[in-house]
Amino acid sequence: MFYLGMSHFYNSRSLCWWYEALPESIPSAPGTLPHFMEEPDDAYIIKSNPIVLRCKAMPAMQIFFKCNGEWVHQNEHVSEESMDETTGLKVREVFINVTRQQVEDFHGPEDYWCQCVAWSHLGTSKSRKASVRIAYLRKNFEQDPQGKEVPIEGMIVLHCRPPEGVPAAEVEWLKNEEPIDSNLDENIDTRADHNLIIRQARLSDSGNYTCMAANIVAKRRSMSATVVVYVNGGWSSWTEWSNCNARCGRGWQKRSRTCTNPAPLNGGAFCEGMSVQKITCTSLCPVDGNWEVWSEWSVCSPECEHLRVRECVAPPPRNGGKYCEGLSQESENCTEGLCIQGGLKKPLHEIKSRNIENASDIALYSGLGAAVIAVAVLVVGVTLYRRSQSEYGVDVIDSSALTGGFQTFNFKTVRQGNSLLLNSSMQPDLTVSRTYSGPICLQDPMDKELMTESSLFNPLSDIKVKVQSSFMVSLGVTERAEYHGKAHSGTFPHGNNRGFGTIHARNKATYIQNLSSISTKSELKTTAIFGHLGGRLVIPNTGVSLLIPHGAIPEESSWEIYLAISQRESSLQPDGTDVLLGPEVSCGPLDVSVSTPFALTIPHCAELNSEHWNIHLKKRTQQGKWEEVMSVEEETTSCYCLLDPYACHILLNSFGTYALIGEPISDCAVRQLKVAVFGCMSCNSLDYNLRVYCMDNTPCAFQEVVSDEKLQGGQLLEEPKLLHFKGNTFSLQISVLDIPPFLWRIKPFTACQEVPFSRVWCSNQQPLHCAFSLERYTPATTQLSCKICVRQVKGHEQILQIQTSILENERETITFFAHDDSNFPAQMGPKAFKIPYSIRQRICATFDTPSAKGKDWQMLAQKNSINRNLSYFATQSSPSAVILDLWEARHQHDGDLDSLACALEEIGRTHSKISDITETEIEEPDFNYSRQNGL
Repeated sequence: MFYLGMSHFYNSRSLCWWYEALPESIPSAPGTLPHFMEEPDDAYIIKSNPIVLRCKAMPAMQIFFKCNGEWVHQNEHVSEESMDETTGLKVREVFINVTRQQVEDFHGPEDYWCQCVAWSHLGTSKSRKASVRIAYLRKNFEQDPQGKEVPIEGMIVLHCRPPEGVPAAEVEWLKNEEPIDSNLDENIDTRADHNLIIRQARLSDSGNYTCMAANIVAKRRSMSATVVVYVNGGWSSWTEWSNCNARCGRGWQKRSRTCTNPAPLNGGAFCEGMSVQKITCTSLCPVDGNWEVWSEWSVCSPECEHLRVRECVAPPPRNGGKYCEGLSQESENCTEGLCIQGGLKKPLHEIKSRNIENASDIALYSGLGAAVIAVAVLVVGVTLYRRSQSEYGVDVIDSSALTGGFQTFNFKTVRQGNSLLLNSSMQPDLTVSRTYSGPICLQDPMDKELMTESSLFNPLSDIKVKVQSSFMVSLGVTERAEYHGKAHSGTFPHGNNRGFGTIHARNKATYIQNLSSISTKSELKTTAIFGHLGGRLVIPNTGVSLLIPHGAIPEESSWEIYLAISQRESSLQPDGTDVLLGPEVSCGPLDVSVSTPFALTIPHCAELNSEHWNIHLKKRTQQGKWEEVMSVEEETTSCYCLLDPYACHILLNSFGTYALIGEPISDCAVRQLKVAVFGCMSCNSLDYNLRVYCMDNTPCAFQEVVSDEKLQGGQLLEEPKLLHFKGNTFSLQISVLDIPPFLWRIKPFTACQEVPFSRVWCSNQQPLHCAFSLERYTPATTQLSCKICVRQVKGHEQILQIQTSILENERETITFFAHDDSNFPAQMGPKAFKIPYSIRQRICATFDTPSAKGKDWQMLAQKNSINRNLSYFATQSSPSAVILDLWEARHQHDGDLDSLACALEEIGRTHSKISDITETEIEEPDFNYSRQNGL
């Protein structure tokens, strides 16, 4: 009956209700229940493809699947039956399909599952539950790896969290698109929670890293992470000390090291510290030898001669000195009348005949010498006569100018026949004249020689000149006269540049001076005598000036004050990456002190930003050491520093030597460099030299370069440009581009030069110079067109377009003009100030008085952009006067009184512009100079 019931169950289309009540198992003897040879496995549905679950048991009469607690219809089963050859038992295997729709329609507390149940004649057995899930892999990573910059031998950890997926994605790392096998490199570990760990970074570990996630559905790639392994620079060993540079006495010797142990790589930091060390040394001076006195004559020898000797021992040569010149022994005949040699007697008349022959030779040479002297006298006479017939000369009309003091003087060319004669009695030829008028301060006779010997007063043939200008001559500092007229090559005296005074119509910027107006190195000092009225000292074309306020010098006193720029190598050696931002400036005398602060203006080359620079003022002591006076940003009452974009104005009470030092705070600190290109012909007629200079953006640095180029015959080829050089340790590259291929050529591998960062950044006011040599294919090529590219790696770039003729008579002259004040090295009294003294007194009287409304000198300072360290002005007897002195120092070139008047009107202390007030005041005799300057 049991088997009939079971047969009926299998043939039915649905499961009967009574079957549900059957027990799960029927008691049977051990070992007779069905044994599962294969149980269903967990499965994943990929996309819309159904999965197959299988089950195999022995001995089994029937096998059915139950999914999620419900029996699967028998029509959905596929069964196979076989016989085990070993045991002879019946083996049954059953398959079912599970679709994506079935899994999605199930909404149970757990995953979709299936289990198979096997029957035998003794009972049932159940298999394990197999879960069925829909497989997927999302697109976006939960965490992408991030790029890193790590030092060499540092640890690198790259995090990766793969996208969510079923089954969970497996992670693989790629480096530069190549799989990473951590089994082959024990330094790499990829097992820790999908992260990539490199225990000690190597240079070879730099690259692009990608995290790959994959499961049975898809693969996903993360964003690539760039890993840079950098190397910080390290110093090499010091070289041996160089030889002492002084052959005799005190000098210096140096040693150097390079940042190559290792060299910085991949943006690593440059070495900190100095690359060059210097120490003083003393070399023993060479002593030349000198003869001692002759010894006594020896006894007359049988050869009728006696000897005397001397030695080079008074003193003997030492330390490489020269040996004595001349003979160490001397011999002569020791008989007066007769000499007996070898038993022969020589008569006296034979000896006398020899003396007569010697006397005749002397007479011959004396005659020849007299003839030579006569010819020389004749040549000198002819030369003097021709000079006296010269067409132009110089005559000092007002000779009182040479007696010293402040006088007015005129120089006029005299008529023909009086060339270069200082004779006021001669009548001048007024058709051709040069007139100079203005104050003059001559301190000693040397100045008189300088004036009469200056090239300004030498005759210029074929030029009709009439120049009128006002200028100051102070201890040899003279102004260049401006010539306009027809100029032929070869007519300028004393080897002056042929471009002297020519002004071409080429449109160029006019913010710097003409080449021919540059002062020579001996002129970077100016001196004048100042009194109670004060004044101004200027070193022309350098941006350096000194303002002595009214009342700073006691009444009835006069001081000789000097202002100078040090041109030797600075004794100030900045530490590390610190930079000397401007020239080393000296003012004096050192043994006096002023009652009111004077204003010293020093140009600088820093691009101002308090986040990038910390600027210090330093002063040299009498012992030659440098000490810090103040930091520009700090509050102090000893002195005051006001930084403008290109200059620093310093209020001081004591004279001395001062310098500005810049301490870069970040890699973004910018040092402004001026790039200039000069050119000249080489000794070889086919070669042309290009010289590229990178110097600090200060007028004095440019002046030094132009002075050197004048001596070499160089010509400025293009208006200089400004380069912003960052303190980020990247080098400077200078290259020549776009050279005409069939007209010019340059040697291979020389068109680009690279300068290390340290050489540019720590140049200590020394201009950087790179030279390029170009060669023409034929002499017929006279035009040169190319580009000069100057760039900092990963920084600013400037391109200078060169278009010039290499022939001097065809070359265009680039003319630059300085400020008008550069022609006045010294100004004394009211003429030195832009604000008339009476106006200044009224302003001080108004603003020095405290006001309940706060409209006092502090408001005056604020309106003049002075917002820092006001405590310094509070300690002064007249704060307003010091503020106005600072205004004078800042506006020495423009003198913008209208802006000052507007500031006063905004405060409400005055009701009319200062320029309107000065219309009445300016008629006073003391202020005539102000009217001439547009005030």
